[in-house]
Amino acid sequence: MSSQSATTEVVDLVSRLIRFDTSNTGEPETTKGEEECAKWVAQQLEEVGYTTQYVESGRPGRGNVFARLAGPPDSDRGALLIHAHLDVVPAEPADWSVHPFSGAVKDGYIWGRGAVDMKDMAGMALALARQFKRDGTVPPREIVFAFLADEEAGGAWGAHWLVEHRPDLFEGITEAVGEVGGFSLTVDRPDGTQKRLYLVETAEKGLGWMRLTADAQAGHGSFLHSDNAVTEVAEAVARIGRHTFPLVMTDSVSQFLAEVSAETGLDFNPEAPDLETSLFKLGNLARIIGATLRDTANPTMLKAGYKANVIPQKAEAVIDCRVLPGRQKAFEKEIDELIGPNVTREWITHLDSYETSFDGHLVDAMNDAILAHDEHGKTVPYMLSAGTDAKAFAKLGIRCFGFAPLQLPPDLDFAALFHGVDERVPVDAVLFGTKVFEHFLLHS
Repeated sequence: MSSQSATTEVVDLVSRLIRFDTSNTGEPETTKGEEECAKWVAQQLEEVGYTTQYVESGRPGRGNVFARLAGPPDSDRGALLIHAHLDVVPAEPADWSVHPFSGAVKDGYIWGRGAVDMKDMAGMALALARQFKRDGTVPPREIVFAFLADEEAGGAWGAHWLVEHRPDLFEGITEAVGEVGGFSLTVDRPDGTQKRLYLVETAEKGLGWMRLTADAQAGHGSFLHSDNAVTEVAEAVARIGRHTFPLVMTDSVSQFLAEVSAETGLDFNPEAPDLETSLFKLGNLARIIGATLRDTANPTMLKAGYKANVIPQKAEAVIDCRVLPGRQKAFEKEIDELIGPNVTREWITHLDSYETSFDGHLVDAMNDAILAHDEHGKTVPYMLSAGTDAKAFAKLGIRCFGFAPLQLPPDLDFAALFHGVDERVPVDAVLFGTKVFEHFLLHS
């Protein structure tokens, strides 16, 4: 049986996944829908013959589903993990042109929260898992399908909990594939033709949410105060917010820029002083690539005081920090110099960066799968400025990539769809991705 069975149902599966409101607020008490969605996924897998494991990751309702598809009995190769998270960031229906949990299919798109982050890949993985089981497919190595909770809040009650408390679920796995990669970037070549570069995530920045705190003596707002916690924190926040961290060229970014330069004839020389300006030639992707040239530290929250005429005893701020591979110690040193002696810092959440090389059989299989369905395509490595569950799996020594293939319209602002209003994914891109992903899994 051909891949038609997967492509026939994948759009409906993605739409049905979106209809589950799995909004992750970051607060366990108000996060919802993960258990219901995960159990529905388990039903779809069990319907075609899988034995599934439903696991709650440390808190009631934080549902995760695992299913294994056996490879050749005599294979000595490690298993391949295909992972997708089922939670999504919240959405305000009043802001959308369609209801964010409608899963509407119209105008050539599947609409709704999670359409690109990442119920599209979850649907592709589920459709192919079902097809393989129905067809009796034996892949070249064991495949572990995992549908996970809590990625949108850092995975403390999802992948990271599972890695720490249930490492048995990942037994035998040596490589993993998840978000955010495999999507196309169309570039113009010097000869007037176009090339589609499919970006494979080989690296991602570290993620850290840092709390700054200043303490001072409380007092009346009408007195003179040389020691004011609000002033101390505000000045530290301003220094951090205006600071530019040094440009650092990692292997993944260097290779990406070299590949784009070779295809376009444009000069993305890492040594050029106008490199960041020239990135705007990449269009909508410039925001993602530009954010992988430097560490970033963006103030996001302030908290102080309880009355207009009272000098508070404490003031706090939260900084969203994204750190390049190999830069953690240098980053913290710069932060300490910026905040000064009267402000303390602590990590609320801290997840390490990750980087692997763009080589090996799995990388070759990705490129071969793209070429099998797009003769004008080519895979290239890149770094994600955000983070994924790969950070958790890397702690087990699993080599991780982002590869959820989508052939996108050249003018689609794909980056803006992540966590954006009217999030949607082209139907044709999902159908294309399912075919590519099937080829990849059967040759991985």
